[in-house]
Amino acid sequence: MKLKKTISIFLTTLLLPLGACSSDSATASSDDSSVDSIVDSSESSAEETTDETQTFIMGIDPEYPPFSYMDDDGDYTGFDVEVCEAVCDYLGWDMEVFGVNWDQKLVQLDAQECDCVWSGMTILDSMEEDYVISKPYFYNTQVFLVKEDSGIASSADIEGKDVAVQLGTSGESLLNDELSDLAGTFNNLVTCDSFLKCFTELAGNAVDAVFVDLPVALNYVAENDGYVIIDENLGAEEYGIAFRSSDQDLCDQVDEAIQELVANGTYAEIAEKYPDIIDNLVFLND
Repeated sequence: MKLKKTISIFLTTLLLPLGACSSDSATASSDDSSVDSIVDSSESSAEETTDETQTFIMGIDPEYPPFSYMDDDGDYTGFDVEVCEAVCDYLGWDMEVFGVNWDQKLVQLDAQECDCVWSGMTILDSMEEDYVISKPYFYNTQVFLVKEDSGIASSADIEGKDVAVQLGTSGESLLNDELSDLAGTFNNLVTCDSFLKCFTELAGNAVDAVFVDLPVALNYVAENDGYVIIDENLGAEEYGIAFRSSDQDLCDQVDEAIQELVANGTYAEIAEKYPDIIDNLVFLND
């Protein structure tokens, strides 16, 4: 399936074929051949209606490896993107990928710019009040990523340091809530609109640490020398897929399709491409 990158608002609609009889055909309705022509036209329209394909628009963070990111060819990929593509193949849907502003992801979902937010998204209790959430599929924790020569060995060593975190993430929520006492020891908390910008700040010594999801940190360390993860897991959470409150049926279809992919082995085949996350995937480890 070829994925389309979208940069504007898409509405998931069914394209209804329009059929109409011309005035000449109506006038000649007593002619048998004209009647046959009208019947044939009607049957053709029914076939076109049956063949209609639903388009599913997946909302992602375009800079969130290994779950969703752009590859060297300029195409969106990642674990979540590959699973969504397999789901759409299974259900016979067309698929489009929409890059959201992560801090505004639910606003954009409400505005129908996408059909779901599916991109390593932490399930929060506050979301469950206003959105339909899929079954959780990944266990996650938050960690600090630092340079190996930073002298930082624990969260206690970050006192008086500058820390970067992505806007709209569970990490930001933790630092503003359950971990506010820890955040109070920082010299400064810098918020960025993507994790890649957080890492750029760290690389340029503008900050001393990045507070980040464990799989993202593992992926970054694997691809970049000179960085380490502080061995402390701060805040347990689960990833899920968010749908609008009116889309329970759509959520159920996706959930059921994922379970079919788990049963037929497709899900595991995709997961094997992403060794940093496979041990925390709920459906493969419960």
